[in-house]
Amino acid sequence: MTKKTLKNYAKLIAKSGVNVQKGQEVVITAETDQPEFVALVAEECYKLGAKRVVVDWCYQPLTKLNVKYRTQRDLSRVEEYEEARLKYRLETLPAMIHLHSADPDGLKGINQDKYSKATQAIRNVTKKYRDQMDNKYQWCIAAVPSVAWAKKVFPNERKSKAVEMLWEAILYASRCDDDPIAAWDSHNKNLHEKCKYLNDLKIKTLIYKASNGTDLRVGMNEDGEFLGGAHETLQGIEYNANIPSEEVFVSPKKGIAEGIVYSSKPLSYQGEVIDNFSIRFENGKAVEVKAEKNEELLKKLISMDEGSSYLGECALVPYDSPIRNSGVLFYTTLFDENAACHFALGRGFTNTIKDYDKYTLEELHEKGINDSMIHVDFMIGTEDLDITAETFDGKKVQIFKNGNWAF
Repeated sequence: MTKKTLKNYAKLIAKSGVNVQKGQEVVITAETDQPEFVALVAEECYKLGAKRVVVDWCYQPLTKLNVKYRTQRDLSRVEEYEEARLKYRLETLPAMIHLHSADPDGLKGINQDKYSKATQAIRNVTKKYRDQMDNKYQWCIAAVPSVAWAKKVFPNERKSKAVEMLWEAILYASRCDDDPIAAWDSHNKNLHEKCKYLNDLKIKTLIYKASNGTDLRVGMNEDGEFLGGAHETLQGIEYNANIPSEEVFVSPKKGIAEGIVYSSKPLSYQGEVIDNFSIRFENGKAVEVKAEKNEELLKKLISMDEGSSYLGECALVPYDSPIRNSGVLFYTTLFDENAACHFALGRGFTNTIKDYDKYTLEELHEKGINDSMIHVDFMIGTEDLDITAETFDGKKVQIFKNGNWAF
């Protein structure tokens, strides 16, 4: 991979991704796999006027050791210095960049019950800071390859070749060509046009049907809005939260979902893969899950808290999308969710309510935005998925036909 191409990608993340403002601090979260690229991103942030760039390093083998040897109580505790850091970030609102490269199987074999309980306890403390920061800062998730992840995606290639091929797949999916910023400006315009069409329909219910058994009705909020592409913070700063992104999404009304949905791709969750699963909903709640692989982990997912068994997002992605057409199964939600329509269990997006800034967080939850410590996407799009919209004025409009946009 050429240095010029990687610099273009780093610039895309810093400028179109988080859109670093002059004098703003930046926090980069990354695994230890690509330190040279992390430095490139940091440099691009400084060129845009960043005051300071801090890197929080992660390392899956160390996570496994922590779960193995630390007590449940110690593993679940948020130390004073950690909470002080959260308070500082709430006060300063840094741009947050998450560079994903984790091995999809990197935490296989850990005590998932212990890990889930610790995660739940930590999020109970950190949630109040996340809630207060919501919609007030820019954030972006992008990806770089690791050897383990590359070998998962391309198991028959030697390590160096697999990493190079994963780089190529990431950059292709991320629209990182000779002028990636211009490419994203055009892409965002297209996604915004899709949102306008859907919002003008005033959708009350989305009906999903596919030959794999998916048959689900999901209710919408009366003043809900579809979003997609770049959006703005409350301060008016535009940013792209996901690179890549092909989705148009909305948060459904909590408590209104009836039927069953089947997965179309594996789900990587807490360092393990859940595969070939289904979820049945009654009164909006996931009441039954089945999976050929890691069913118990899926059950833990929907029992993390009261809101984790409800839907927080409905995302529309055409089957004929660049990522799906690449033929690459990435084994990570960042990419695979942008290859197919998907749902998310857990926390909804408050900014999908029209004029959301005029309401308190409690009022937005009362309006039907689900609240949870988790937000986990899972893919349900197939080549024969049909989606029909029922509008508040009683009309029926087909918006997806055979996996693709019907308009």
